[in-house]
Amino acid sequence: MIDRKIYPFLKEALARQAAVVLLGPRQVGKTTLAQELGKEESSIYLDLEWPEDRQKLENPGLFFGKHEDILVILDEIHRVPEIFQPLRTIIDQGRRKNKGTGRFLLLGSASLELLNQSGESLAGRVEYIDLPPLNCLEIKEDENELNQLWLRGGFPDSFLAKNEKNSLAYRMSFIRTYLEREIPQFGSRIASQILERFWTMLAHSQGSIINASQLSRSLMLSAKSVTSYVDLFTDLLLVRKIPPYFANIKKRLVKSPKVYIRDSGLLHGLLGIRDFENLLGHPIIGNSWEGFVLENLINCSPVGTKSSFYRTSGGAEVDLVLELPGKQAPWVFEVKHGTMGKLNKGFYYAVEDIAPEKSFVVHKGKDSFPIDQQTEALSLFDACKMLEQLSE
Repeated sequence: MIDRKIYPFLKEALARQAAVVLLGPRQVGKTTLAQELGKEESSIYLDLEWPEDRQKLENPGLFFGKHEDILVILDEIHRVPEIFQPLRTIIDQGRRKNKGTGRFLLLGSASLELLNQSGESLAGRVEYIDLPPLNCLEIKEDENELNQLWLRGGFPDSFLAKNEKNSLAYRMSFIRTYLEREIPQFGSRIASQILERFWTMLAHSQGSIINASQLSRSLMLSAKSVTSYVDLFTDLLLVRKIPPYFANIKKRLVKSPKVYIRDSGLLHGLLGIRDFENLLGHPIIGNSWEGFVLENLINCSPVGTKSSFYRTSGGAEVDLVLELPGKQAPWVFEVKHGTMGKLNKGFYYAVEDIAPEKSFVVHKGKDSFPIDQQTEALSLFDACKMLEQLSE
């Protein structure tokens, strides 16, 4: 059992809301986390993939009435979207009996259906929590562990696999399952071969500004379809779109988002990268490290943080701009793989435009040290610790 940083936040959410929706990709650890929570208090667990458990909810008022004094955990809730409407009535009835918190923990693979259904029916009665793959603060502070997390990604079964062969086999099976089973269940009628090519093309474009027209020509699809595919993978928490930062300056700014495969292990699986030596010699290494670092930084940031990147037509550029709660000016982060070299002029132009409170360079090494009066170089561990402390 790996201690997940989000666990205390989940408990706090249940202490203030009647229902909490824990969202995340399949096999990211939602069920394990929920079952650990269920051991600490009276609870009942239903896996709605099983017909026997779905049958128990044919009369939801009767079932929930019998269990109104315990936590009800409903796994794969998107399998029974019709349950959201009666849940609203049941939650309201519970509030009148002073049973207004900690009633339901709903688990499901992220989807528009899930978000829309719960948002429309349970407004003001539900809190959403995203469970991402493992981040660097959930493993040992060790270079080999960090390299393993980078190579294999943060899905627990992949990270903890016995060897690289087993880890890669897990990830390839995960990809196949999503293409053939998970995505179709959310209403998509897209051929799995097209989706696989699209997903792989996104992997080759890791960290790039999405060019829907170019992708559409390669896939022989419309640009509108390509955009809808990006949105689909984003809704499933498999892809992250980082929007541009719009500063109030008179410069031509890039207006399209950058797109990243969120989990580095899935990125490497899609690209056929089998081991760390293979990764070190692959052209994607710089963009892979950048995406890995950005995902860790964003996941370790306080709730309510807004993330973006900055780029102008004049060459000013910085990888990540974080607008942190309670901070008047943003913090900016540049990502560097390998030994620290001289920062390019684009970074300093961006710092001048944005006027951040702090600026950092996150590098692959272990040490932290000042680069100049405003900019500090940090290891990934130190950068994530710094951001996590802002939540305390």
